[in-house]
Amino acid sequence: MIFEASRAKALDQLNNFVDNHLAEYSKLRNFDFGPEKRSNISCLSPYITHGVINEKEVIQKALSKFSFSKNEKFIQEVLWRTYWKGWLELRPNVWTDYLVELKQIRNEFKNNQDYLSAIEGKTNIDCFNRWVTELKENNYLHNHTRMWFASIWIFTLELPWQLGAEFFMKHLFDGDAASNTLGWRWVAGIQTQGKHYLASEWNIKKFTNNRFQNIQLNENAPPKVSEKSYQIIKQDFNNSENIKEKNLLIFDNNLSFEVTNFKENNFKKIYLVSNKNEDRSIKLSEKLMKFKSLLIEDQAQRLKNQSIDCQIIDISEVTNIENCCGLYPTIGENLDYLNSNNLKVDFLYRSLDQLAWQYCNKGFFNFKNYIPKIVSTFN
Repeated sequence: MIFEASRAKALDQLNNFVDNHLAEYSKLRNFDFGPEKRSNISCLSPYITHGVINEKEVIQKALSKFSFSKNEKFIQEVLWRTYWKGWLELRPNVWTDYLVELKQIRNEFKNNQDYLSAIEGKTNIDCFNRWVTELKENNYLHNHTRMWFASIWIFTLELPWQLGAEFFMKHLFDGDAASNTLGWRWVAGIQTQGKHYLASEWNIKKFTNNRFQNIQLNENAPPKVSEKSYQIIKQDFNNSENIKEKNLLIFDNNLSFEVTNFKENNFKKIYLVSNKNEDRSIKLSEKLMKFKSLLIEDQAQRLKNQSIDCQIIDISEVTNIENCCGLYPTIGENLDYLNSNNLKVDFLYRSLDQLAWQYCNKGFFNFKNYIPKIVSTFN
């Protein structure tokens, strides 16, 4: 299973999936047939996460093939990440508190043998060990498998969810602060208080086509409890009106300038911002850092092919860029760096986010009611 780091490859993958496999998606999407048999799902999330292709492109392509009603489940899954991001934007302290907790727990568990066995894939649960290997080798796991993995980590191995979320972020090509952190909180039972996700032997057997046997799990564990609750913090997602003749910063979540809302603006120069591990709270794997680097280089080449003046810079060099605005990096490591260094940037927001995030004040089922309205604006 190979993710080539280019927009051209992402578009090929999108077209192939829609033309040949989308029809079976809702029926087969929950099955994990193994890393070599992924045609039942799109595998587009590593590209969407980095903005190499965007949700709008994916949904429009799907709607060119089938009606909204036949595409509804696929469209919902595409917009899950948009929802998670919006939910976190309205409650930014969830991410801040997670990093504080992680730092403390990481120190407590650095020599814990159960933790070390888990991240090395040396537990007594064969399917879990196989998924650890798959995660490290392919930097990807099927979504259903991520839920099983997190549940086993939290309720059977009895390890802190914060360390599991860090382990995913280190390796997943599609890892982002919102989807990853909130997904692990949801499995644990603290995202939706008291409602957790418990993996079961029958469910894993059924949806892996009986690839695994004798799966001994704790299937009766209570949900985790958190004393913290988070109120919505009203945010302003309006764009700066004065962006003419400014420099533009692009971070690693928006790597397809040519299809953004701002492609017609005449920026003096575009700076593609690379965030190395030394400036991250969660250190990413070498393969993930390489993937990000190649995607940034691919965007740079496409900009140069259009005769757009651009340059790749390290995030530490942002302090040297004057008169700049930036495509909004969303809550996560890039925004943390800017805030911690008091770097003031006029952010530009995607129209999709401006529209969708206002509906992220409650759960996904409420958000789902607005999806037809959101999608209608695409056309």
